[in-house]
Formats: sequence, structure tokens, C-alpha cells
Amino acid sequence: MLDHLEIKTPDLARTLHFYATLLAPLGYRQMVDDAAKGFGDGERLDFFLTEGEASANVHFAFTAPDRRAVDAIYAIGRKAGFTLDREPALAPHIHPNYYAGYLRDPDDRLIEFVCHAPI
Repeated sequence: MLDHLEIKTPDLARTLHFYATLLAPLGYRQMVDDAAKGFGDGERLDFFLTEGEASANVHFAFTAPDRRAVDAIYAIGRKAGFTLDREPALAPHIHPNYYAGYLRDPDDRLIEFVCHAPI
């Protein structure tokens, strides 16, 4: 449904590092290095960062292929010293296989990594 997402940040270098680090396990890499920094997986180019006043009150989720990937991304975030919000866990109130871990990006946005698969 969404074609792409662009968020603003006052500290582009710090925020770029955050997303580059955590999106790499999902096969995402920075593919555009202009005023807008764009990430994609080689097939899609759908996540952008630009400099400016931080986009506030934003929560979004990246799909992970399996629960191991959610755990690995959270561990990478912990090791990198990023702000952790909630450890990976099942959220059966959403649906029985909803497995997610949450971090806060440098602008304090809630960023979720989620897997919907049963394992």
C-alpha cells in the first residue's frame, strides 16, 4: 500500500548510521546519497531520510523474515548502544504469531522490527 516513507531528522549522520546498521540484516542498504538518503533492497527503494525538524509522533515497523532476524537486529542495536524500547516478544493480543522488538531512533521515534510467521 505504501510506496515509500520519508522522515526528517536534525542529525542526519547519526540517524543514517542508526538505520544503516539495523536495516542491513534485512538486506537494505543505502542506495541514494543526495540531499535525501534512500534505502532499498535492490528491488525497491522505499525508505528515505532528509535533514530538517524531526518528524514527531511517528511509529513504523520493518518486516523481518523470521523471529531470529528480529532477535538479531535487537542484539545489534544493543551492541551498538542504541536506545532499546521493548525486547522481542510475542504479542498475542495483536495476533498469535506477532513477534516484535522495539528500539528508539536518534529522534526518539518508536521503530519496530516484526515477524508474522509462526516461527
